[in-house]
Amino acid sequence: MGLPYLSPYSLRTTLLAFVIVPLLGVMLLVGAWGLRAVEARMEERLQEDIELVARAIQLPLSRSLERGERGGVQQALDSAFRIDQVYGAYVYDERGELVAASGPRGPSMVIRREARDITAGGTRGLFEERAGKPVYSFFMPLSDAGGRISGLLQVTRHRADFQDDLAQLRREALMVLGALALLFFGVVTLGHHRAVGRHVNQLVEGMARVGRGERGYRVSPAGPHELRTLAKAMNAMLDSTDRSETALAHQRAEQQALEARLRESEKLAAIGQLAAGVAHELGSPLGVIDGTAQRALRRLPDGDALHGDLTGIRTEVARMERIVRQLMDFGRRNPLHRRPEQVPVIAQAVARRLQEAGAPVEIALHGPEDMPDLPLDRPRLEQALGNLLENGVQAARQRVSLSWALERKALRLVVEDDGRGVDPDIREHLFEPFFTTKPVGQGTGLGLSVAHAAVNDHGGELRVDRSPLGGARFTLLLPLEVPHG
Repeated sequence: MGLPYLSPYSLRTTLLAFVIVPLLGVMLLVGAWGLRAVEARMEERLQEDIELVARAIQLPLSRSLERGERGGVQQALDSAFRIDQVYGAYVYDERGELVAASGPRGPSMVIRREARDITAGGTRGLFEERAGKPVYSFFMPLSDAGGRISGLLQVTRHRADFQDDLAQLRREALMVLGALALLFFGVVTLGHHRAVGRHVNQLVEGMARVGRGERGYRVSPAGPHELRTLAKAMNAMLDSTDRSETALAHQRAEQQALEARLRESEKLAAIGQLAAGVAHELGSPLGVIDGTAQRALRRLPDGDALHGDLTGIRTEVARMERIVRQLMDFGRRNPLHRRPEQVPVIAQAVARRLQEAGAPVEIALHGPEDMPDLPLDRPRLEQALGNLLENGVQAARQRVSLSWALERKALRLVVEDDGRGVDPDIREHLFEPFFTTKPVGQGTGLGLSVAHAAVNDHGGELRVDRSPLGGARFTLLLPLEVPHG
């Protein structure tokens, strides 16, 4: 993976600008100060070296000059000139006349007179220009045996040699400083990337992935302690956000479910009021019709042709009265009257009533006989179980089963048959008023609605699914604790 782009104001550029650049500036200042110190020291060494050469040949020159031996003077100068550090050596008499020389021509008279005046009391060093190049001259007086000054010694050296050394030293220092700058830049860039940059990039990439919709993505904590803490805090923030969104979605779903149940309750209440009103209006006329037909049958002699017609009228009136009773039951949402009841007794009574009415299939009962008394509204529960069993008898091939049991804090009642079952596409509509799958004239669509209302009034739940017997299975779950309010 390559190094990331160096942004104008990133952590790396800040580190370089506020740490490395000042450090290099300090190093540059220290280096410049060091070079000046070295230059001053080298210049001192230059003067010391020339002075040592002059002092080494001072005594032989003084003796040769005192005895007038020009050859000895020249020989001593030549010995000094052969030293690499010496550019030229010159001897003057007490009048300032050149006595002997070794090397290029001597300095100008102005320099000689100035040196002679100055060195009357000691040694002195001066700089002058020769052929455009600076030359350092060291002057030392020569004295005879009596201590009287008899001449002057001048030893010179090019300052350019010293300046060349300094220039080379400066170039090397600049090269070292440049190499250190590149090294520091490389170390900071690579070190930042390895220690900080890649982990920061991981955090940025993680937030980008979350922003693109990967809400379950989490960053692996890595790198220095601060970045690991930041990654953990970011993951905790994302987890908290997910929990909040989940809770909010759950609350919205509950609210929508409550609103749906409220609308359903309002709709059922309106339908119930309408059904009760219709049933009430139809009850009296149907009673009159049935009573009239019954009295007419009593007056007819046996074998009369109208006997069958009147019997048919009474049969249809009876069917209409059953529909009216179902409408009344659906519309009558009276408060529950709970009393301690025996569930096996209720189940046996409902099954016996259907068997006595001529149920064409077997009705099997399963459940414990020694159950405790439970707070139930017996008429409403018998009505619900009766409607479910009646539907099961009509749909079953050979068998209908009614079972009961206690599960945790609820009573579980199951009615199932071995018929064709219920199409999953219509299960959600089964408990709607007037919804039926039976042919016209064979069902009102209110039986399951009445059962569902009775279970809801008990604070329970009525479910439908497929039975192991092959048909439909209706499960009633009634809480054992009576809900308040």
